Amino acid sequence: MSDLTWFKSSYSSSGDGDCVEVASCPDTVRVRDSKDEEGPHLTIAPDAWSRFLSYAAQG
Repeated sequence: MSDLTWFKSSYSSSGDGDCVEVASCPDTVRVRDSKDEEGPHLTIAPDAWSRFLSYAAQG
């Protein structure tokens, strides 16, 4: 997974490190804890990720 390009939200604070990072792949979206770059990550279908983002934006 080292070949993935990970992105952190522009809303994330750069000092505290309590963030998630996201990498987009052709068939999946990967999500990981920014404090544990070598740790486990979630693999999510792009349509499920899109629905999650729509839901999260409502709050």
